[in-house]
Amino acid sequence: MNMISEWFHRTFSDSQVVILVAALLATLLLVTLFGGMLAPAIAAVVIAFLLDGPIDWLVRRGARPMLAFLAVYIGFLLIALIVLLAVIPPLVQQIAQFINDTPAIISSVQRALLDLQGRFPELISEDQVRAWFASLGNEFANVGPQILQYFSAGLTGAITVAVYMVLVPVMVFFFLKDKDVILDWIANFLPQDKMLLDQVWREVVERAGDYARGKIYEILIVGFAAFIAYQFLDLRYATLLAVATGLSVVVPYFGAAVVTLPVALVAYFQWGAAPETVWAITVYLILQAFDGNLLAPLLFSEVVKLHPNAIILAILVFGGLWGLWGVFFAIPLATVANAVIRAWRERSAANKATAIK
Repeated sequence: MNMISEWFHRTFSDSQVVILVAALLATLLLVTLFGGMLAPAIAAVVIAFLLDGPIDWLVRRGARPMLAFLAVYIGFLLIALIVLLAVIPPLVQQIAQFINDTPAIISSVQRALLDLQGRFPELISEDQVRAWFASLGNEFANVGPQILQYFSAGLTGAITVAVYMVLVPVMVFFFLKDKDVILDWIANFLPQDKMLLDQVWREVVERAGDYARGKIYEILIVGFAAFIAYQFLDLRYATLLAVATGLSVVVPYFGAAVVTLPVALVAYFQWGAAPETVWAITVYLILQAFDGNLLAPLLFSEVVKLHPNAIILAILVFGGLWGLWGVFFAIPLATVANAVIRAWRERSAANKATAIK
């Protein structure tokens, strides 16, 4: 107990550490208690944070701040409009179609495995195959309608669409336009001497911001390339599979493996054991290889320096807390945690050195 008491007294006797911990706890409390009702505002803050990087990039290259702001904001509106009109409707339609075709897809794969079992009976029994697919069919029967209900009620509900289509772009506009004013207003509630908090904030803006923006670019590039490839192959559910392929890059090491299964199942259901199926799977693997070996290193070189196990743990923890958004922002949040820990340790080391002198 004495050791804990001494550590607590030594750590929290530093006003800089107290300010940092208080700011983190206040932010966490705000998101936890009011995250639901403040969802449009949080979405607008995140979007503004992502758009701030391209604006700064244009300004550094000689563009006037107002012109850079207007160019990036108008580009954001155009992309949002394209997604709303060209992606969401066919995506919802293909999800419904995929759910309706799921029993037939499962049956076709089951027949293929039963045929394989007949040729190699020592590998697996017929009862095991039937039991597995009965369980898989039940899971799809339960999950499918929930996904469709979420898309139909959650994303295309009149109230939700009205709020997010009108309120979020307006808030993004003012967050970007009045960024300095808003940050100065927030700073008025904080002590003047907040060196440790400023250090963490600078690292978060630099590393987490670059990562989040790079991840958005990665999703768009991989998803668009997948859509073009799947359309060229005339693969069914091209929009749905392209979105899944783009989102697969959100979860490193695991997303690519998970999305391989639906691509292979749809290709086999459409063409059977034919060269077209092999081509579809090969194209998907080429896209993942392109992302892993060229695109991701190009976008994220020196941006995030985290151990792979730390990334996986962050995905598990933040995904469990906040679902899909937690998964997407797991690595930026892990970067925040890493910045806090490193700043804390550096501050503690500095305090010890001062005490020794």
